[in-house]
Amino acid sequence: MYPPPSEWVTPPTRPDLIENLVSGVDRYNPSNVGILEDYLYHQIRTQEYDCLANLAILKLYQFNAQLYNPDVIINILVKALTNVPFPDFNLSIALLDARSPAAPLDEPDPFPTLLPHLVSLHNLLQQCRFPAFWALYRSDELESLRDNYTVEVVGFEDAIRDVAVRTVKATFQRIGKKRLGSYLDLEDADFDAYVEKLGWKTDESTGVVEVPSNPDNHISSTIVQEDIKLPQLSKIISHAMQAV
Repeated sequence: MYPPPSEWVTPPTRPDLIENLVSGVDRYNPSNVGILEDYLYHQIRTQEYDCLANLAILKLYQFNAQLYNPDVIINILVKALTNVPFPDFNLSIALLDARSPAAPLDEPDPFPTLLPHLVSLHNLLQQCRFPAFWALYRSDELESLRDNYTVEVVGFEDAIRDVAVRTVKATFQRIGKKRLGSYLDLEDADFDAYVEKLGWKTDESTGVVEVPSNPDNHISSTIVQEDIKLPQLSKIISHAMQAV
């Protein structure tokens, strides 16, 4: 259901140049920050994702306050939202420097205003409160986040839907259309098309969506049979009597 840990550490789409930067001492060289930032924007345009490369940017910002770029930080956190329940978002937050940027910015810094909202969005995803996530995300408060950031992240909303789908697949065998629609923020024809793309079946007479069986949502009893020979049992009883 989730990608193997090896793909989290080394995504198959990572270029050799970035692999060399992330894996070696050059990841701490501030002159390479532009290469890593360009790679971040490549991820935004292509729906690729490389958490460790993005963390390397934040580490460089932490050591070199003059490199601070709020737009880059926000984009890193936005991309991290799409990989819940992996710890990417919290790892990114842990690397953020509380100090003010070394040089004044040309425009007002959007990061302090958006950070609490991004944290709230992350918490709602972690708690599987998907309708509340969409309500906050669509709110007037987050208009600037949508207009200036997530609109540029190709496939962002579908990536969040993937987070919800993974949870549904691990939890439900059958789920109502209305409930699933609230998780996906989809209705009517858009909802039907999305469910059909997943390969899930909908019973129109009952309004219930059938979730394919998988190891996480399929409950099966397990019988454990102990094979203890009589001499072994005699030893156990003998030790127990001695202990008394």
